[in-house]
Amino acid sequence: MTTYLATERLTLRPFSADDADLLIELDSDPEVMRYLSGGEPTAPELVRERDLPSLLRGYERWDGRFGVFAAHEKDSGAFVGWFCLRPEPGGPTDEVELGYRLRQDAWGKGYATEGSRALLDKAFSELDVRVVWGATMYLNRASQKVMEKVDMTVAETLDTPEDMLMVEGSELGGFRYEITKETWAQR
Repeated sequence: MTTYLATERLTLRPFSADDADLLIELDSDPEVMRYLSGGEPTAPELVRERDLPSLLRGYERWDGRFGVFAAHEKDSGAFVGWFCLRPEPGGPTDEVELGYRLRQDAWGKGYATEGSRALLDKAFSELDVRVVWGATMYLNRASQKVMEKVDMTVAETLDTPEDMLMVEGSELGGFRYEITKETWAQR
């Protein structure tokens, strides 16, 4: 297993072609998918044929510097979810998205904050990133709290994307949080 990043309690690694079942299980939990699809699971065939191949292509596209990474507890080896640090498709590599999706049994343990903080540190100290951003729905206060704990601030309000209009609170839109390299260095 190649390690992308390690924290005190987590190891982040690139996904492999054999990891579809981890993603399928994660995306089948209605609470995990609440602010993404209104609780609807991602169809297993979409995970196998669309999502996982897309993740694997991302490692090639960005030479392993960016992507979506499987997160495991160091002690038990249990899969807890994933984190992403990646540019927009075709976008500049100095402006990247931070994201996370964790299993319910990993919620409330500080893993999202721990992993996010470590990814920000890597982005700004090793990857020549200028801005890191993250987006979340208006009602997803838990995700907002994670971004605030790592010193990201609201940069703008967002309209709900067309494919997320079925999500609870979609009429309220969401927020784009950001942090710059300069702000990170001053904390």
